[in-house]
Amino acid sequence: MKIRIRPFVLSAALLVPGASFAAADTDTSGAAVDPVLQGAAQASERKDWAGAQSILKDAVASNPGNAEYHNMYAYNLRKGPNPDMSLVFKHYNEALRIEPRHKGANEYLGEAYLMVNNVAKAKEQLGVLDRVCLLGCKEYTELKKSIADYEARRK
Repeated sequence: MKIRIRPFVLSAALLVPGASFAAADTDTSGAAVDPVLQGAAQASERKDWAGAQSILKDAVASNPGNAEYHNMYAYNLRKGPNPDMSLVFKHYNEALRIEPRHKGANEYLGEAYLMVNNVAKAKEQLGVLDRVCLLGCKEYTELKKSIADYEARRK
């Protein structure tokens, strides 16, 4: 019985629209690559903030429970010209509501607080990262450096 089912299951999987088994659908660790995040990252690398925002705005609308979509949408809003900081904070906070230990969202929220001159709130996010990153992490190190740079410029 199993011999008959396996070829059927394999052929059915190959007929599913959008199903792909190509190496391009995974990263170097073998993890699946999210085409939304990949497209947004490519736009961000080109500093096409509006293009990345468009991709991520649609992604957030269709999948509002995805913390990484909210995080990256807020990031691209923040990096673009004349950022709507209320929208930036809304999406970082939503990412953290969904996934409170999200390292990137905690770091970027701290950086957003620095943009509005709220160093105390940025330091709160650094404290969160200190608890989340038990043995340290790049997000903690980067936010700590951003806070130190901010404070040095204020002197």
